Amino acid sequence: MKYNKNVSSSRRKQRKAHFTANQAERRIRMSSTLSKELRAKYGFRSFPVRTQDKVTVMAGKFKKLQGVVTAVRRKEYKVYVDSCENTLSNGKKQPVGIDASNLRIDEFCMENGRQGLLEKKAEKRKVIAVEEN
Repeated sequence: MKYNKNVSSSRRKQRKAHFTANQAERRIRMSSTLSKELRAKYGFRSFPVRTQDKVTVMAGKFKKLQGVVTAVRRKEYKVYVDSCENTLSNGKKQPVGIDASNLRIDEFCMENGRQGLLEKKAEKRKVIAVEEN
C-alpha cells in the first residue's frame, strides 16, 4: 500500500535511485535497526551503521553472530563485521560483506560527534510525536 503520494513506488525509479545515489544518500540507505534497549532509549528504530559499532547479524549464513563493524563500504553497500569471515582453500581468512539491513545495532561507537546526531534525531522524533497529539 502506498502511504506517501510524493514517493514513487516504481521499480525502475527505485533501482535508479539505488545505483546513482551519492555518498550522503548511501549513508542513510545503509541504516540498521536498533536493539530494543537502544530503541527505548532514543525513540527511533534505525540509524546509519558506522565502524566500531557493536552489531548482531540477523539473517544469512552468519545469523546470530555478534561482532564489531570493521569497515563500511558505501560503494558496495556492504558492511564488514570482524566475526564474519570465510576461510579460503589456502587457509587465509576473507571478510564477508553483509547488507546493513541484515544487522541490528546493539551498541553505538560514540566518537566524532555521534552523540549529537543521536540527540538531534531523538529530538525530531519527540517534536513529531507532540505535533501528532
